[in-house]
Amino acid sequence: MTTVEIALVLAAGLAAGTLNTVVGSGSLLTFPVLVALGYPPVVANVSNTIGLTPGSISGALGCRRELLAQKHRLLPLSIAAVLGGLAGGLLLLSLPADSFRAVVPLLVLLAALLMALQPRLTRLVAERRSRAAVQLAATTGVTAVAAPRTVGRLLPVSVFAVSVYGGYFGAAQGVLLLAQLAIVLDDDLRLLNGLKNLLQALVNLVAAVLFALTADVAWLPVLLVALGSIPGGLLGAALGRRVPASVLRAVVVTVGTVAGVALLLT
Repeated sequence: MTTVEIALVLAAGLAAGTLNTVVGSGSLLTFPVLVALGYPPVVANVSNTIGLTPGSISGALGCRRELLAQKHRLLPLSIAAVLGGLAGGLLLLSLPADSFRAVVPLLVLLAALLMALQPRLTRLVAERRSRAAVQLAATTGVTAVAAPRTVGRLLPVSVFAVSVYGGYFGAAQGVLLLAQLAIVLDDDLRLLNGLKNLLQALVNLVAAVLFALTADVAWLPVLLVALGSIPGGLLGAALGRRVPASVLRAVVVTVGTVAGVALLLT
């Protein structure tokens, strides 16, 4: 690599680490750079995942405060993320490189739409739960007791599905994760963003270990992306904590829409 190319990959890693922690979609910055430098798509994808993993971990560590507030959710969703990331990584190594190319942009655009509609969808879910509690009290005389906002039965399944995609390709997996968390869990969006960062880090870590052991990896780009993404992840954690929930939602919708259109056109 030339000095200019090294600086370009470092800068892309820094920006991607920051964007991944605040919103997601950091791969849309680093992956095209690696492809433009001449690396085959699968090698670029594998190397990009490994390189961004340290930044994902630093971003999750930067969200410790948010994670401590929702410890009851961590185990079931973490297991789903690990299993999904492993499945997605195995798919990448065994399927043609363009297997998911047609569906990926649609998934990202759907996530952006769901995030835009999230306040209304969350309100509808809460109203349905309230009606169910009233009906329970009317028919049985038992009053439902308020409980912590748990993950429910379907959320681990949907987290697993998104994590499969994350292990396979990963672009905008953060947008998908945050959208589904926000709809199912009626909580502050910044709190859920911390949970998203942990799940994203687990998916990337499992896939990265698998790729490092079994795939063709370009290690110099991995090192450069990692060196940029680590401080980027910490910076993103600090920014995500300070951004108002409404602004964060608008950023997620904007980034998701741009990412989806960009993927649709490439």
